[in-house]
Amino acid sequence: MEIARSGGFRITVFGAWLTVLFLTLPLLIVIPVSFTPQRYLSLPGPEWSLRHYATLLQDPSWLRSIRDSVVVASISTLIAVVLGTLAAIGCWRISSRLSEAVRMLMLAPMIVPSIVHALGFYQAWVQFGLIDTYAGLILAHAMKGMPYVVISVSAALANVDLKLEQAARNLGASMLQTLRLVIVPAAKPGVLAGAVFAFALSWDELVVNLFITSRNVYTLPRKIWDGIQDNINPAVAAVATLLIAITVLAMIGRFVLTRRAAAKTAS
Repeated sequence: MEIARSGGFRITVFGAWLTVLFLTLPLLIVIPVSFTPQRYLSLPGPEWSLRHYATLLQDPSWLRSIRDSVVVASISTLIAVVLGTLAAIGCWRISSRLSEAVRMLMLAPMIVPSIVHALGFYQAWVQFGLIDTYAGLILAHAMKGMPYVVISVSAALANVDLKLEQAARNLGASMLQTLRLVIVPAAKPGVLAGAVFAFALSWDELVVNLFITSRNVYTLPRKIWDGIQDNINPAVAAVATLLIAITVLAMIGRFVLTRRAAAKTAS
């Protein structure tokens, strides 16, 4: 029995590592490609170069695309977090079939393909004069990010008793005080998770960008898309490598903070 368990465990571990390699190898190949001295995508060989990283720092179009992506993703995430959190709290307080219907309706942007969103946004934004504007793109990204906030906040509030709100109100707290001191702290993990998803969605969005932006708003995904149309620019690989590095650093930082919090709680 122990041998069978051991064998099954080893097979499971092997399958897990195989899955990890399958998911990460394409990303790892991008890293050496970003150091190629050539003007086209290729492995660097004996000579490695930082010329494409220098291009990112010197080319105004790359700097502008990064700036636009940061601005759009940050503001749209803020809007999505505020509206999505309020919607989730409202559904949690109502706790009825109507609230469940509202939640299902909020999931529509996640279910409908991006191309459908893009067509809808294009037709609507033309009427309001929001095509190729920061406001139009920010609103579109906020609408797409809201469902993730609603889901994560609703999950965080699922185990919170409504009597906590009633107790706070009975002790003299106003609705705003109850919201700020009781409900929002309970929903904080969901709010943070929803913000991460909303920011990542906005940062990576391309299809909607292609439909409702042209040159006034030029995000990083749009720049990457333009860079691979004719001759693939190795600077794209440099951008991808930097994004991978930032993601890994963020994961390590999260792990370190979690370990410190656990150690502090244990002590």
